[in-house]
Formats: sequence, structure tokens, C-alpha cells
Amino acid sequence: MVESFGEIVAADLLAVRRARPLIHSMTNFVVMNETANAILAVGGSPVMSDAIDEVADFAAMAGAVVLNIGTLYPSSVEAMVVAGMAANRAGVPVVFDPVGAGATALRTDAARRILDSVKVSMLRANQGEAMAVAGMGGEVRGVDSGRSVEGFARIASEISARIGCPVAVTGETDVITDSRTTWLCHNGHPMLQSVTGTGCTVTALTACFLAVTDDPLRGATSALAFFALCGELAAAESRGPGSFEIALRDRIFNVGRDELVAGVRVQKA
Repeated sequence: MVESFGEIVAADLLAVRRARPLIHSMTNFVVMNETANAILAVGGSPVMSDAIDEVADFAAMAGAVVLNIGTLYPSSVEAMVVAGMAANRAGVPVVFDPVGAGATALRTDAARRILDSVKVSMLRANQGEAMAVAGMGGEVRGVDSGRSVEGFARIASEISARIGCPVAVTGETDVITDSRTTWLCHNGHPMLQSVTGTGCTVTALTACFLAVTDDPLRGATSALAFFALCGELAAAESRGPGSFEIALRDRIFNVGRDELVAGVRVQKA
């Protein structure tokens, strides 16, 4: 009997909770606390250092590394390249979030430098960011995509082929592809747009799932489906952004196998 994708997500979540992987998360300071707490809630162990003198050591011992350019300085790019290269040498998966790529030349150039220097296991971005780093245009407002693309599954596949790594593109429907196989995740809720840092959070959770699987496409799809379903469940229990944020973290911590099997809506494109 073929297992449902909800069963796959449940199995991957159990693996995270058993392994408690160390996640070296070099993320932006706007959401550092929320990101660390999400890693803890799903079952991982966060370290948030961006000091260039120690990032290589942390990256080499981690289960996965997150590179997130949300708050960007030249020194942080240097440290991310050092960490990413150390992770590559140690065989540690790297998840890259090119926050705001396409909004400014600084961000686009930084994203492309990281992709040129580091073998990225998964790029997690919105539509505009993904298109910008692939040199396909794209326009952004702040850190949010400003473009709706018809047939984005096909375009996401082209992005993956151009940049040479799998991509997880979040939107109304999440698209996860390595240019050969493409998964679509239909879970999610508009309330996820009502609090800051949900994109950064799902990037960190993607690292947790990649730490326990040899298949980045499966790991990223599991992570996105898991988080999006937690958003749905949290929205049903909350009254607004404040209570939603708390409910979301509780759902990341508490969601069970039966809810995942019943609620995950993932299909192959």
C-alpha cells in the first residue's frame, strides 16, 4: 500500500524529534527569537551565531545550516560564505533564504555570491526572490513577492535548473522542485501573512527536516506541508495575529500523526 504524503510528513517529524538535530541558523535579527523557538518546538536544537571566527566550527558540527540574508551587511555575507563552505566540506545540508533578492542590487548580488560559493541543498524563497536570483526578473515589495506567475510550477522547475539546486517556492500553493520532480503543497492559511517571520521560520524548519533525510526534495516538501498545516490549525484556534502567533508555535510543538495524515494536501505536479 502506498503511503500518503501525510504519513511521510509524520515519519519525518518523528525522525526530527528523535534526532534533535543541531541547526546552525544564521538568520536575521528581526525574527531570531521566533526562529530559535520554532526549531525548539519542532524538536531541533538551535545555535544562532554569525561570528565569522566560529561559524565554520558550528557549521561543521551541525545537522543542517541556514543562511538567511534578511538583515544584510557585507560582514554577514562573508560569514555566511565561510559557514556554507565549511558545511559543504563536512557534508552538512545548507538551506538558503535570499530574503528580498530583487529589491536592491545589494541583496541580489549577495544572493548570487552565496549561490556561486556554496553548494546549496535547498533554496527557500517566494516567487519574486526565486526569479531574481535565477536572473528571470521578478519584483518585490519589501520582502514579499509582488508578482503572480501563471503556471509557476513550470517556472520553478526552470529556476531550479538555472541555479543548480532544488527550490521550495512558497505562495498560495507551495512548489518544491529539483527540475525533474515537482511537488505541490496546497496547505496554508492567510493568517500566516499577518505576523512577521513566517517565511524565515519555514526556512529553519526545512533545515530541521533536511537534517534527517538524504532526500532534500522530500525533506523540504515535508517541512512546508507541516508548517502550512500548523498554520491552518492555529488559525482555527486564534482570534487575531497575537493569539495566532502563540497558537502556531504550540501547533508546531503539539501536532500529531493523525492530524498530519488527515490534513496534509500534497500532490505531484
